[in-house]
Amino acid sequence: MTLGYRPLPQSGTARPSGAVPLVGTNLWFNYVEVLECGRTPEIISAQDLPAGVAARLTAPREPLAGLDMNQPNIMGILNTTPDSFSDGGVHAGVEAAVQGARAMVAAGATILDVGGESTRPGASFVPHDQEIARTAPVIAAIRAETQTAISIDTRKAQVAQAAVTAGATIVNDVSGFTFDADLAPVCANLPVPVCVMHAQGDPATMQNDPRYEDVVLDVYRFLEAQVTRLVALGLRRGQIIVDPGLGFGKTQDHNLTLLKNLSVFHGLGCPILLGASRKRFIGTIGQEPQADARAPGSIAVALAAAAQGAQILRVHDVAETAQALRLWQAVR
Repeated sequence: MTLGYRPLPQSGTARPSGAVPLVGTNLWFNYVEVLECGRTPEIISAQDLPAGVAARLTAPREPLAGLDMNQPNIMGILNTTPDSFSDGGVHAGVEAAVQGARAMVAAGATILDVGGESTRPGASFVPHDQEIARTAPVIAAIRAETQTAISIDTRKAQVAQAAVTAGATIVNDVSGFTFDADLAPVCANLPVPVCVMHAQGDPATMQNDPRYEDVVLDVYRFLEAQVTRLVALGLRRGQIIVDPGLGFGKTQDHNLTLLKNLSVFHGLGCPILLGASRKRFIGTIGQEPQADARAPGSIAVALAAAAQGAQILRVHDVAETAQALRLWQAVR
């Protein structure tokens, strides 16, 4: 039996009796939706939560890679690939990538996510030596200029090792540490914070009719197992980021269901990353076929995630997202 406890976040200075803070943010909740496979969801008071669950849903998150995890952070996407789905070729080459990194940091990114292998639907495998050649020199050049947190977006232990040596401070694995058996031990030994993402299937095939019994609880169960495994290897729970993996083996309905229920993943006791920027479902619902014109829809999804306490927003459009966040925070 898998139970999920989804806090129903609210904001405002006036709070009812019994309201409790959501993971150290200025959001709070006084009711929780209990999710269980095959059963109608039930609403309970925050005061009726099991003690261990209550602690994970309310405790402030510890700093990660020098970043405050009790407020939203913007992760700028810096693909050094020729074939990523919306920005392929834009940052290919060290100088173009460094210029892109400078612009993102100036615009408000607190993390730069450097990737050398496209994981778009249908993408082909990239050998580790080619991926290292695309990413390590870029990371070294960025690190020479800034102390901004740098994440390496990879599924491979050798790439992660080379990236951390070059100056990366976070490892972001879209396979959720299922692709390369050596990657989790390498990260634990370095040690560096990690992001574990859920994906159903390989990038080449993941959108071929993905199915779930219950997408929220199935994804929760996978992330819970991987977090437990990483903790057993020696990583602290507070240094593990979780990502439900929108668009990775999910239909539009799956994506929307995960987004609606995003706050359930606070129950894992880890910071939450939401990566939805420019994805196909945004284009479909927003009626925008061109990926690089989906900033408005991407921002809407980012703000929906921030309203549920997500700590990291992975985006292409850094300046636009940062502006929207500043206004959103000012209004609240």
